[in-house]
Amino acid sequence: MSTTENTASDDGINERHRARMARKKAHIDEHIEQAQRTAGVIVVNTGNGKGKSSSGFGMVMRAMGHGMKVGVVQFIKGAMSTGEEQFLRRFPDEVSFHAMGEGYTWETQDRARDIEKAQAAWEQGKRFLNDPSIGLVLFDELNIALKYHYLDLQQVIDDLLSRPQMQHVVITGRGAPPELIGIADTVTDMQVVKHAYKNGIVAQAGVEW
Repeated sequence: MSTTENTASDDGINERHRARMARKKAHIDEHIEQAQRTAGVIVVNTGNGKGKSSSGFGMVMRAMGHGMKVGVVQFIKGAMSTGEEQFLRRFPDEVSFHAMGEGYTWETQDRARDIEKAQAAWEQGKRFLNDPSIGLVLFDELNIALKYHYLDLQQVIDDLLSRPQMQHVVITGRGAPPELIGIADTVTDMQVVKHAYKNGIVAQAGVEW
């Protein structure tokens, strides 16, 4: 193929791409125009794949970047200090961080104690939900506490729906109950494709915790 033919072919591909992107832009602009309501949202990250908490903490840092005050409550987790906790505790004026679990349920093996810790964590959570100065609240692994019935689901839902109008809430953990999914505004179900653990690689600092 000659240089002239190559140029003509590239011009055709470029023009088709331009036309396709123009149609896509018009479609997206139409949806943006229709979405005019401003409100705090509930985001639920669930599923068996990696990244639920990582995404939640990413939103914490995003909110901080916009000057929001943030509240974090970790359910289940707490026996081991994570990289997120060590980092966010550097910003006490911007983030109130509460790691209130005592470890994974298969480690603690004490349902009564797990319930006690989960209920204490939710009491802290309610303080955040009643505070309009908190722009975003992260309830890390709340889904696990709900899955094992450590908390009253309907009470949690009622408290979430009673929060300040512009407050955002991010909830993570496997097994999000259908009722919680029903009231959420954005839900992501993360699925496993591959995980290093299956290949014998232990959890890595900076990647897993």
